[in-house]
Amino acid sequence: MSDTEHTSEFEPAEPNATDGHEAVDVFGDAEEFDLRPGADSCYKCSSCDTSCPVAEVDDDFPGPKFQGPEQWRLTQTDEDFEVDESVMSCSNCMRCDDACPSGVPLSQMHNTTRGRYVDEQMSKLSVEYWRNRILANYRTSAFFASKVPRLANFAMNFGPARWVMEKTMGITSEREFPAFATETFREWWASEGAAAGSRKRARANRDRRGEPVDADKNVAYFHGCYANYNTPEVGKALVSLFEHFGYEVVVPEQGCSGTPMFANGMLDDARRDAEVNVSSLSDLVDQGYDAICSCTSCSMSLRQEYPELFDFEGTADVAAHTYEAVEYLRIHEDLSGAVAEADVAGELAEEFAYHAPCHARNQGLDRQAVELFRDLDGVDVEDVGDSCSGISGTYGWKEEKYDTSMAIGEEMFEHMEHAEGETGMTECPTCAMQMEHGTGYEIRHPLEVLEAALVDGT
Repeated sequence: MSDTEHTSEFEPAEPNATDGHEAVDVFGDAEEFDLRPGADSCYKCSSCDTSCPVAEVDDDFPGPKFQGPEQWRLTQTDEDFEVDESVMSCSNCMRCDDACPSGVPLSQMHNTTRGRYVDEQMSKLSVEYWRNRILANYRTSAFFASKVPRLANFAMNFGPARWVMEKTMGITSEREFPAFATETFREWWASEGAAAGSRKRARANRDRRGEPVDADKNVAYFHGCYANYNTPEVGKALVSLFEHFGYEVVVPEQGCSGTPMFANGMLDDARRDAEVNVSSLSDLVDQGYDAICSCTSCSMSLRQEYPELFDFEGTADVAAHTYEAVEYLRIHEDLSGAVAEADVAGELAEEFAYHAPCHARNQGLDRQAVELFRDLDGVDVEDVGDSCSGISGTYGWKEEKYDTSMAIGEEMFEHMEHAEGETGMTECPTCAMQMEHGTGYEIRHPLEVLEAALVDGT
């Protein structure tokens, strides 16, 4: 008998596709965005886990791969599955997004899973829930504190009061609270004539530089919470700098960007403020304005997290027209050329130890300050490495996370201590808190240095 001769009498049956079979819809008709394609793209290479600063110092933290695609699959396929509470140990640094070679939307999965944990499993009567909600809604407490800034600054940094907050609320007593400004940025903006004054000043600046006035150079400043209540000098520097280049600056109605809310699983709170932000900014985008931010976490939120988590009308347009402030000038103006022709004297003629925030790295902005200032006379900027600062917004303010936060930041502290200068530089306000806390350095924003070089120096 030939080896090729077929002797089986088996006849394959016809598929039973029409034999009353009903396909099982594993994922159902969920109202949330379908993350299944992203989860299926994960091939468990563990690049995200090796890039995670929390996993590096905390052996009990299972890492982004588990918190992302693995927990997400379980929440979609098992009705009785309870989200592991370790998801609250994720700092929302979003480094895992950058590390993933397959484009898995890890931080989006973390945000949705964290939101589910808070909604369904965290007791709304617990101290942890209300502590997290107060920290996440910093804008609310800052609003009231700014009405009596001197009293608030004294009370919140009074030793016994900090001890009580740690024992009753779990807010670490190791950190000093940032000072509230005696005049908020929005108060200053209102007194300076708002948009009409901005256009007039911008035209004057352009005329002095001998260039034609461009009526289409319009930007909307999303200042966020910290530049408004704590560091209005950063907002003022941004306005001064953009007017120097002939832009009209407007300051629209706005809430918090939502970054601290995402990190604490308070998605309903984030949705509330996001709706306000998208509504006001999308109207301006329709009129030809671009949105600019002085905080890289704010620009990251508007650019990435809003489109991932919300579907308001105008969300995509706002995301597409949002920029970090220095990035915007580098794209639309000869900022490098202007810096090369300038110099800095006085208190800002320094050697700076520069830290790129994680949310700047995620936007491809981690080298821009070093590259920009290398040709600026009077200023030397040294990159202190690619480590995370460790504070991650509200994360490092929690008593139980404080030691983890400081362990993550140790590498950055050591690099700063060995840098030539004793002044730090960063775009992120909470990274600035951590840099100052760990080294004692004074911290400045790149916008302040640019204003000194290009506006005050002219």
